Amino acid sequence: MGSEFVALSLPPLLIGTLAAMACALPGNFLLLRRQALIGDAISHVVLPGIVVAFLVTGTIATLPMLAGAACAALLAVAMIEAIRRLGRIEAGAAMGVTFTTLFAAGVLLLERSDTSSVHLDVEHALYGNLESLIWLDATGWASLTDPAALAALPPELIRIAAVFAVVAIAIAAFWRPLKLATFDEGFAQSLGLPTAAIGLGIVTLAALAAVAAFDAVGSIIVIAMFICPPAGARLMTNRLERQIAWSLLFAALSAIAGYVIAGYGPIWAGFSASVSAAGMIATISGLILAWAALAAPHRRA
Repeated sequence: MGSEFVALSLPPLLIGTLAAMACALPGNFLLLRRQALIGDAISHVVLPGIVVAFLVTGTIATLPMLAGAACAALLAVAMIEAIRRLGRIEAGAAMGVTFTTLFAAGVLLLERSDTSSVHLDVEHALYGNLESLIWLDATGWASLTDPAALAALPPELIRIAAVFAVVAIAIAAFWRPLKLATFDEGFAQSLGLPTAAIGLGIVTLAALAAVAAFDAVGSIIVIAMFICPPAGARLMTNRLERQIAWSLLFAALSAIAGYVIAGYGPIWAGFSASVSAAGMIATISGLILAWAALAAPHRRA
């Protein structure tokens, strides 16, 4: 039983949990800066960038994917500004048009391109491939201390763990300026803090988390984790430090409960097949947010 769990369930659980937490961390600052839609935007615009990067390089390595996502983000910013100015419509509408257009373009590129060799298709883009990220060389709990077995860990786990560490370290290192610029941008500017660079840094961290998570968990979880855990955490407390902790707890709980319920819930209910882990994780995160909206201490604030 232990060997089966370590090989088949432990890696997807860890990948899903780390991906959710990596997205939730910058999501807190985007939410407080009233830029939560940017997280949604990033999860949409990375798709055409990733597909084009693959078509150019022939690989799905992290650096080409990040470069493609960055180019797609720049294109999105230019499109939003052009639509807003030329069409004379408000920024939210311009953002909605741009994100749906770019995401649709990414889907069309996937449909017309041969990406089967790297498991990059429309279903993969939406739901990821979390259930298939198994640890073939694992023989049990002893594999966790076996260097040969550890070398065969799914690369997605190594990638998302490294990105989560980078995001967490960056936020810890720049905690004070991040906090000041988030809550009082004018005061931060009076202190000489580069508020524009700080805002760009938050978006960059969000993009890094989205790109790293996209390959394993797809866009549905990325969208949900940027918004639901931070929003639920905001209803639990008025202190940023505690909000961060609550958001990480909600993200981890969503990933773990969602994966377990997706795999075993239908069987417990008498059905023969499991359901999508990505869809269930996003659903659980939404239910946690709904609970917080109804019962959290600061829901009336």
